[in-house]
This record gives sequence, structure tokens and C-alpha cells, in this order.
Amino acid sequence: MSERDSEANRFSARAARYARVGANVGGVAARIAGTRLFGLDGRNASNAEALAKALGGLKGPIMKVAQLVATIPDVVPPEYAAELQKLQSQAPPMGAAFVKRRMMAELGPQWRERFGEFDLKPAAAASLGQVHRATTLAGVQLACKLQYPDMESAVEADISQLDILFALHRRMDPVIDTTEIAKEIGARVREELDYLREAKHIALYREMLAQTPEVRVPALEASLSTRRLLTMHWLEGDRILDHKQDGQEARDRISTAMFKAWWRPFSHHGVIHGDPHLGNYTVFSEGDMPAGINLLDYGCIRIFPPSFVGGVVDLYRGLLENDQARVVHAYETWGFQGLTKDLVDTLNIWARFIYGPLLEDRTRRIAEGVSPAEYGRKQAFQVHQALKKRGPVTVPREFVFMDRAAIGLGGVFLHLDAELNFHQLFEREIENFAVEQVASSQADALNRAGLAPAR
Repeated sequence: MSERDSEANRFSARAARYARVGANVGGVAARIAGTRLFGLDGRNASNAEALAKALGGLKGPIMKVAQLVATIPDVVPPEYAAELQKLQSQAPPMGAAFVKRRMMAELGPQWRERFGEFDLKPAAAASLGQVHRATTLAGVQLACKLQYPDMESAVEADISQLDILFALHRRMDPVIDTTEIAKEIGARVREELDYLREAKHIALYREMLAQTPEVRVPALEASLSTRRLLTMHWLEGDRILDHKQDGQEARDRISTAMFKAWWRPFSHHGVIHGDPHLGNYTVFSEGDMPAGINLLDYGCIRIFPPSFVGGVVDLYRGLLENDQARVVHAYETWGFQGLTKDLVDTLNIWARFIYGPLLEDRTRRIAEGVSPAEYGRKQAFQVHQALKKRGPVTVPREFVFMDRAAIGLGGVFLHLDAELNFHQLFEREIENFAVEQVASSQADALNRAGLAPAR
């Protein structure tokens, strides 16, 4: 208990983190400000590369925040997004001494006796923690996720530095008000620190996908889980990218499972998995043939008000049936202010891109001639240019992870070169859709998982 208390959000730990992050990021911000002071363009590749290099020397939450920013279209200029996307979330793992201290702090001095086997060498390491393989006393394979030390203080310090990244955009004649975006990123990254909450997310997903055999959700070992230790059953599988050379049928089967893993919880319960990183999924096989996906990480889960889900379906139906009133109603439901015909037409550029594959009743690729990294960038640029004529637009915070997850999902389809009838897949997910039914199903599922409704 004493170590957990010592890792609470502390001023001294935050101050040390401010010094490290601020020195790296602030130096680049000053350089950009200086170039603009002398009438030069701050939006050049060398400045973008300098920022990525500064962040690349820092481990912890700032890396996750930077990658989040890079995957949300038009939050930072495209040359900055391109550099930030190159950042690797794989951090050097902590050694055996840390692992023993963490396990002792979470499960007590006799922690080792509660496992059959426990590998002190991590199987994977990321920005907030690392994963170790273990077994129960009965031999069940486990994945134990251990949080790095002082992450609470590091997250608070790094979130405060997020404004520096957004300030870069404000210096460059922005048309997107990033205030709500910053709030949303902060809220989700804070939630990722609470492994007890993530355990509830696992329970939620096991219920929501119980009738979807193409998507596997790990079982939780609650007696071996704490706020900073999460223990799940190990799910065997291969990396998604290992299947890029499979036949079309196999790649389409994986892609269909991905579609259901994302759209089914959203359309029925108003919940999405907000982190589309390829490392969060593996592929399981049956009879030497890919049969579906394992969904591995549940830290970045977004719960939406049922009315927001209704807006998604309204916009889809409005675009499909050319019903302008329904399109406008959808944007109003989401909280867009000051809607004019020009603004609606501009928002529809992005909407038709996101919904495009869903609107065509035919087998098709998600996009043609676009790399996964560039997916959505062209449309974001078009929206940006159109909005320049109309002044700043505040994007409702719910869109941050909705857009990010949709872009990430499209990227997976591009990696796998999937050919699917996305329209038919989506129609099956929203068959007999009603906001009232989503509200009822969500409330029941959240209550059973011990989670609060969306705010």
C-alpha cells in the first residue's frame, strides 16, 4: 500500500517531468516562434522533424499524447502529423528489479506463490506499462500488465504540456478550435492509468461481444489485478500484418471481424474502442485458417450518450437518402453551433469520406490508391481550406476518438487490402435501430460492469 500511495500525483514528480518535457518541447516552440517573428514560415519540415526528435527522447505519456494528436485529422499541420506518426510507442522495458517491486507492492511479499510461472522478462513494452507472461497455479496462461512507476504524476505533467503542441497550430492560422479536443485527450489518457477501470471495460466488452465469435475478449483474473496491475488470460494469435499476404478470403474474414469489433459495441451500446493501434489486436486461427481477432487492450474506451449514436445513424440515413433536414439534425444533435448551409456543406466533405464506403451497396475497397498513413489526410485538408472562409469551428469532444478510431479502422482495411460490402455489414449492425434501445442496453451493460453512464 505504501508504494501505491507514494505514486500518487505529486508536485515533486510533476516538477521533474515538467523540466524534462518543457525543455524539449519548449525549445522547438521557441524556434518556431522565432522563424515566424522574422517573417519566415514555421510550417516547414525541419521544424516538424525537430519536434518529433524532441519528443522521441522522452518516454511515457507524452509519447502517447503525441501519437494521439498525430492520428486526429487536422489538429496539427500535416507535416507535423507525418513526423509525429513516426514516433514509436515501444519504450525500453523496465528490468527485473522494477518488476519484483511492482508485483510486491500490488500483491504483497508472497506474490510469487500466487503464480505457477512468471517470466520476469517482458513480452511487450509500451508508453505506460509492460506485459509479462505468467500462468495460474492451475497452468492457465496469463498476461500481466504492469504500470511503470510515477505514471500518474507524469500524465498530469504531460497533459499540461499538450497546450504547447496545440499552440503550434494556433500560431499557424488555425480554423479548428482545439479546446474540447485537449479536454478529451486528457480525460482518456487519465482513464488509461486506472487498471481497475480497464478491468470493468473488459467485463463490458465480454458482454457486448458475447454473441460475436469472430472477436475474442480475454477473461480477467480479478484476484490478481489492482489499480496498477492487470492480469488477463493470454490469447494466442499472430500479428495482423503477418496476414497481409494471405488470400483474399482470409484477409476479408479478418477485416469483417474488425468491422464487427468496432461497430457492434457502438451501434448497440454506444461504446467504441478508441485506440486503433495494430498492436492492440492479434489474429486467431482455426484449422490453419484465420478465423477472427483477439482484442487485447481496453484502456482507451469511449462511452457515448445514446443521442450521439442516434446522430451517427441520422447522418448516415440523411446522406443515403439525400435528406438535408436529417443531416442538419444530426449535426445539431452532436452540438455543432451556428450551422449555415456553407458550414453544413463543409462538414459533409468529411462525413461523405467517413460514410462513403457504407453508402455504396457493392463490394469494394475502403479507398483506392491511398496508403494507411495518408488515409483521411486529403479530406481533412479540404475541410480545413473550406473552413478558413468561415472562421473557427469548435469540434465537439466526442469526435476526437470517433474520428481517430474510424481512421484507424480504415487503415487496417487498407493494410489487409480488404474487399467487403461495407454497406451490408453496416445495415446489419443498425437493423431495427432505436436510440431508446441503445439507452436501455447501455444502461444495463454499464451497470453490470460497474461503470458510470457517459458524461
